[in-house]
Amino acid sequence: MASIDYTVRGGGPLAGTVTVAGDKSISHRAVILSALAEGRSEIAGLLEGEDVLGTVAAFRALGVTIDGPRDGRLTVDGVGLHGLKAPVGALDLGNSGTSMRLLAGLMAAQPFGTRLVGDESLMRRPMERVAAPLRLMGAVIETGEGGRPPLHIVGGRGLHAIEYRMPMASAQVKSAILLAALYARGRTVVIEPAPSRDHSERMLAGFGYPVHRDGATITIEGGAGPLRPVQLDVPADLSSAAFFLVAASIVPGSCLRLPRVGMNPTRRGVIDILRAMGAHIEAENETVAGGEPVADLVVRSAPLRGIAIPRELVPLAIDEFPALFIAAACAQGTTTVRGAEELRVKESDRLAVMARGLAALGVAVEEYPDGLAIRGTPLKGGVIESGGDHRVAMAFAVAGLKAADAVLVRDCRNVATSFPGFVACAKAVGFDLEVNAS
Repeated sequence: MASIDYTVRGGGPLAGTVTVAGDKSISHRAVILSALAEGRSEIAGLLEGEDVLGTVAAFRALGVTIDGPRDGRLTVDGVGLHGLKAPVGALDLGNSGTSMRLLAGLMAAQPFGTRLVGDESLMRRPMERVAAPLRLMGAVIETGEGGRPPLHIVGGRGLHAIEYRMPMASAQVKSAILLAALYARGRTVVIEPAPSRDHSERMLAGFGYPVHRDGATITIEGGAGPLRPVQLDVPADLSSAAFFLVAASIVPGSCLRLPRVGMNPTRRGVIDILRAMGAHIEAENETVAGGEPVADLVVRSAPLRGIAIPRELVPLAIDEFPALFIAAACAQGTTTVRGAEELRVKESDRLAVMARGLAALGVAVEEYPDGLAIRGTPLKGGVIESGGDHRVAMAFAVAGLKAADAVLVRDCRNVATSFPGFVACAKAVGFDLEVNAS
């Protein structure tokens, strides 16, 4: 498979409109719940990245008829909660941890067994934190060495409701439990230690399935009814927008508009953090689409300052920290984040990989078990190893805009998993970015 590298050089200000890809988290969940609905759902704005396409392929293998995607449009003929068929062979979920963790919850409730596998990166990621609560519900799940994939799920086991106090905030683990709870006997209660993204709860309600939230407690009753088909418009992905919010903030004279970006309260931590650092970000044309708040974001360059990131904002920006770490490197003073240990179990150990990359660009970084301290420093050029992590690769592409010399970012192929149009969007607004395939 071809290796893809980015070479980025500093240049003039960024200007124009960036229409970022559809929200990945919402896209995954839209496919899953549409497949479980009784009837035809139509989805617009779907992210056509490799991760979401892996979820689409998995449900085709489970007997669901799906037309598309074409230009972000997908039609799903849902089979109902009890209409999935046993796949022929393992479900290969590529690089998508979201797909594997959410499907673990759903497959645990099916009358047939399943084996979940993925690419080299996914097969290194921890799965015990999702398998453990599912086992408490009566599921039989075997993980590989060290609690990693493959996942062998034995079907035909009736699940029962649990009350589960989550040890750490994780939307993926919470969502897996909620999907299993659709089939479980009784009332399942999930208690979060801090808010995590609530797309699953919102979308279940949008499909007509009752979910009750009271503060940190989510309650769902098994067998409470069918899921109704919907017409759904997926907002633009705030996680993808974050790279352009940071880029425009750090390059003098820049101004970018990003239309219809999802502004879910459990996701907008990146905006709150950047604003606390001095970023100039305005939200215009605020409305609601598919149960999710959206807005046009306008960002202008501004001098950033280092801050101590409040712990309560960490789970609300967990996927955006690679971009935020670049903002910190370009800020005046020191930025610290603690309580972000979940970053060690993403597509890479993002704390370690980002710390090494920033140090390679001359930035003073102190690494903690659960975070980083970054002292703003003029960036030099250098070679960055992304570790195959799409968000790390895009973050250091942004860093290249402020570096004194060219920044070469290696192993960027997986950018296609979450933002296949990143390079085109970046070049359109002024990035000096060269793609090299070998």
